[in-house]
Amino acid sequence: MKLTPEEKFMKEAIRQAHKASAIGDVPIGCVIVKDGKIIARGYNRRTAKGNVLQHAEIIAIDRACRKTGDWRLEECEMYVTLEPCPMCAGAIVQARIPKVYIGAMNPKAGCAGSILDMLHESRFNHQVETVAGTLGSECAALMKDFFRNLREAHPRKVKYIPGEGRIER
Repeated sequence: MKLTPEEKFMKEAIRQAHKASAIGDVPIGCVIVKDGKIIARGYNRRTAKGNVLQHAEIIAIDRACRKTGDWRLEECEMYVTLEPCPMCAGAIVQARIPKVYIGAMNPKAGCAGSILDMLHESRFNHQVETVAGTLGSECAALMKDFFRNLREAHPRKVKYIPGEGRIER
């Protein structure tokens, strides 16, 4: 079965997410496309680098800006495996990216509709068209598998002490 261009680009974002997982980071990957070609890639490196700014989207935006020589990415599209957080959603708006394809939604921290919808906020000077669910099952499985493996590798030793209302680890 032949992949659509959107699926092809999301597959590359998924490859980037696997790189994050391989270094022990949350498996989120991102690519930025201009004129049908990938111009920038990024994957989460927050834990590996000990730096909160090392999100896949921020890394990809930085690389795309360097590649184009402009902070405005008005002719680009972003493909990201997980719905952007507030920081990344803000960077997407600031970079003027017109369209973002999202693999899986993030009900715990997503800011493209799950918790907030920063990408469609009419009070901002730029709104972003979003397409959610591109290879969504595959993107969601990345997250589920990563956290299941993490829990298995580092099981919590939690014990509830009845009557005392406390948990001991």
